[in-house]
Amino acid sequence: MTTLAFRRFGEDNLLARALNGILKSPKATVAGIVCILLLLTALIGPWLAPQNPYDLMQISIMDAKLPPGSESMTGSTYWLGTDGQGRDMLSAMIYGLRTSLAVGLVSGVVALSIGTSLGLIAAYFGGRIDTLIMRLVDLMLGFPTILVALMLLALIGQGLGKVMTALVLVQWALFARAVRGAALVEKGKEYIEAAMCLDLSKTRILFGHLLPNCLPPLIVIATLQVANAIAAEATLSFLGIGLPITEPSLGLLISNGYEVLMSGQYWISVYPGLLLVALVFSINIVGDRLREVLNPRLQK
Repeated sequence: MTTLAFRRFGEDNLLARALNGILKSPKATVAGIVCILLLLTALIGPWLAPQNPYDLMQISIMDAKLPPGSESMTGSTYWLGTDGQGRDMLSAMIYGLRTSLAVGLVSGVVALSIGTSLGLIAAYFGGRIDTLIMRLVDLMLGFPTILVALMLLALIGQGLGKVMTALVLVQWALFARAVRGAALVEKGKEYIEAAMCLDLSKTRILFGHLLPNCLPPLIVIATLQVANAIAAEATLSFLGIGLPITEPSLGLLISNGYEVLMSGQYWISVYPGLLLVALVFSINIVGDRLREVLNPRLQK
């Protein structure tokens, strides 16, 4: 009986289904482990990094552009080399990883909250409210993400908060459309009619009944959008319109070594680029696996 209860709980619980589905796929399991390791590295980055690469008291221009494995003026070893300012690339990558993950996670969560709320409101109330919200969604989705972000950042300027704001504005529409579609399906079911007959508040119906049953597509989209936000921020920083040099990210580190990439000093751009690829690729693999597990149409 205990085993049966555990199996039933595992099948009914969304988190258990997602975790079980990831563990059944070796590729998704490896990608999940990579994501966890990178997240832990970002969380404890200041304790792992050999130096604070943006503390001018800890870097020396005499150590600029040293190849991997070189020793510094003080005798310490730069395992991944240094950049043009003499910063340890390993430390710079750890700090850049922290910034890139912060941008992706925060902008994803905020866009998820805004898009989910508007999508639920559009599906539940319908009529002019639905038309107004969905036309705004169509307008936002009609333009390329990078183009909209470039226009916004050109208007409001550079900065960590401003980049997050731009990414939220270009992401929320995807969540709103997905939630509206799922909520329209759930709205016609008996439990929603029962909640209305019990005269429950609209807020309770929206977020206590409709939202939990719209979570499967939301989890998948949120996972993939975190990866998209990280890649978009890296693109903006590489183009020089994203984060300033005082708030480094992986995209900015890649940009710093782009001009000397073909002159043999590959490590300045290649190592941050490989880390960015590993981060985005692993998140996308986990997201694709979640889509297969949580979408009944894709289950065999």
